[in-house]
Amino acid sequence: MTSRATRFPSAETLAAELPRDFALGVATSAFQIEGATREGGRGASTWDAFMHQPGRIRGGATADVATDHIHRLDEDIDLVRDLGVDSYRFSISWPRVQPGGSGRLNDQGVAFYDRLIDRLLADGISPMATLFHWDTPIELSGGWLSRDTAQRFGELAFLLGERFGDRVDHWVTVNEPATVMLNGYALGIHAPGETLLFDALPVAHTLLLGHGYAVEGLRGADVKGLVGITNVHTPTSGATASDEDTAFAGLFDLLHNRIFADPVLLGRYPQPLDEFASLVKPLLELDSRDLDIISQPIDFYGLNYYFPTRIAAGAGRAVSPDGDAAAMTSLPFHLAPWPEFATTGFGWPIAPEFLETTLTEMAERYGSALPPVFITEGGASFAESVVLDGRTGERVVADPRRIDYLARHLESALRATAPGGPAASVDLRGYHVWSLLDNFEWAAGYSQRFGLVHVDFATQERTPKDSYRWLQALAGTRRR
Repeated sequence: MTSRATRFPSAETLAAELPRDFALGVATSAFQIEGATREGGRGASTWDAFMHQPGRIRGGATADVATDHIHRLDEDIDLVRDLGVDSYRFSISWPRVQPGGSGRLNDQGVAFYDRLIDRLLADGISPMATLFHWDTPIELSGGWLSRDTAQRFGELAFLLGERFGDRVDHWVTVNEPATVMLNGYALGIHAPGETLLFDALPVAHTLLLGHGYAVEGLRGADVKGLVGITNVHTPTSGATASDEDTAFAGLFDLLHNRIFADPVLLGRYPQPLDEFASLVKPLLELDSRDLDIISQPIDFYGLNYYFPTRIAAGAGRAVSPDGDAAAMTSLPFHLAPWPEFATTGFGWPIAPEFLETTLTEMAERYGSALPPVFITEGGASFAESVVLDGRTGERVVADPRRIDYLARHLESALRATAPGGPAASVDLRGYHVWSLLDNFEWAAGYSQRFGLVHVDFATQERTPKDSYRWLQALAGTRRR
């Protein structure tokens, strides 16, 4: 399967294909944009500690300032408003609203999100709030290896539901539990930096349990908005048709995709091949009452898609899609390349047709158990720079590759879920672009720019890119 060489569809062409109630949105996360890590009563998170450890973040960067969103809220929401999109997905910083991870809420932190939500509503933008986007309070001993963290998270959800539940339209409990487990606890390239490999599997269960407790908390607070979870899905195939490559591809699919979706949607963990049963044994011997909590009905499923994965048997190099990971050399499989695809600045294959594959897999695996779906993240990083327009003197950022990426991925999603499409049974409700702003990109620091808006990190000046103008045109010309 190779990428098509045809030109990407125009904003006007795509606008005509959008269903009338399809939501266009943009997404951010608190730790990546807010800064002000020591202001307003905010506590510390595991990411605060991790990023200050030598060698953890490219270039020694930190998120202490990030894009200074705490102090530039109005400017940033003006950018969302001027885009003309329907929805803004943001996350609530756990250590900012509840330092230490327990007890009463921090008034200063809550006041910031009160102001954010009210600004969005005043501008006709639907708030989508994510409760956990990776910034675990450092005081929670054991982090997501501990059931206590899951229970604390449920308590947080209730408190935030009480405070914001009358104004938030969509709640995402946990963002990408697969990434938290794999990068944070198995491979050590994200906070808290553990390299447990397969012994990190209990983290998956605790994160999902936290999701279940958060659903209970939000429902207990009688929130008016819809409740869901977001995971990142990657369609997985073997590098060759050999039995070994095929088997390990199935294992990776289970570890990355199915152990996070199956319990939520089907109320059970997937059964591995017999030769891998011992690896996932901890998940298959859990108390069924936990699965009852995890599988409570949700109103929507958030799906993040960036790229497909190709797996080959045998140890490989110490490289993951997100950076160097020496622990990967201890695994019995490795990530194989996709030479047929162009790549993003991160080196990720650009393969919009595999978004269609992902949606088709969701339809086939979960059928009527799959609630309405939002693509809660999709985007790409590319190297780009600000230039001055010789005629107007305005600052300009040309990013045609991002426009191509977004247009072809949105086209793929719409094609897959259209009547007669392979995923026609999927009720696709919207697409959120990652991200509104260039930001702190976790272990990559400031080396990867995903934003529709360029940020000069020295001056904090914002410059909308050509992709911002493209999305603006798409939003402005669609059917209402």
